[in-house]
Amino acid sequence: MSAKIIDGKAFAATVREKVGAHVARLKEEHGITPGLAVVLVGEDPASQVYVRSKGKMTVEVGMASFEHKLDVNTSESDLLALIAQLNADPKVHGILVQLPLPSHLDSDLVMNSIDPAKDVDGFHISNVGLLGTGQKSMVPCTPLGCLMMLRDHHGSLSGMNAVVIGRSNIVGKPMANLLLGDSCTVTIAHSRTRDLPGVVRQADIVVAAVGRPEMVVGDWIKPGATVIDVGINRIDKPEGGTRLVGDAHFDSCAAVAGAITPVPGGVGPMTIACLLANTITACCRANGLAEPEGLTA
Repeated sequence: MSAKIIDGKAFAATVREKVGAHVARLKEEHGITPGLAVVLVGEDPASQVYVRSKGKMTVEVGMASFEHKLDVNTSESDLLALIAQLNADPKVHGILVQLPLPSHLDSDLVMNSIDPAKDVDGFHISNVGLLGTGQKSMVPCTPLGCLMMLRDHHGSLSGMNAVVIGRSNIVGKPMANLLLGDSCTVTIAHSRTRDLPGVVRQADIVVAAVGRPEMVVGDWIKPGATVIDVGINRIDKPEGGTRLVGDAHFDSCAAVAGAITPVPGGVGPMTIACLLANTITACCRANGLAEPEGLTA
């Protein structure tokens, strides 16, 4: 069996097109321009690249982009004061503080200082609790992107067995809650799971989000299952240099699975697309307007 490749790059482009169309309607019909504020503390190279990409795509879909780049030694009180200012700004509908933060800053305190209604990363404890209890919330971008791709490929997920490998607060736990919300039977597996290969072999859906290069191999995959690979790992090439791989060994898994996301070009592009989707959702909720179809959980 040769798996269908789920093209996250193409899917993300479609999501951005939907967002752009909805932004245009908000401007034309209501005079509202959704706004996303991104806060970067320090000069982490990967974070800088990510923030630039977010800003570029925000403008491309017609939203207002507000970037705040702070010195690495910025005090916690100054950062919290900026977030309070953004919370109170009606032009800002989404706030994202780029992680990781410098070590002298309390990430949990900072994340929980963001207005939950503007928490487009879905990390505020209120949104975590709402998602965990099946209520309307802001949903973390990467799990939301995975859910969108699964729904697009399968239609209904009801009754399917899903195994999420990884129990992080950013991907594993919210992913499990989203799949439960779509009536999957969900197992969260991790490094202490007994007979992990045997557990994974029962899954119709495998979400690999453990951060270990090519850990999941084809022998673990049930024939015809869908593999969503969240991992992004850089490994050395024998001839020199590096390459990006996922948490699943692509070739061996693709030989067995019914569908699989590649790395790169799978889940990764969906994260920023869903950040934009969350921003327009937050904007619509703030203004008492209908949420865009197909862009929420």
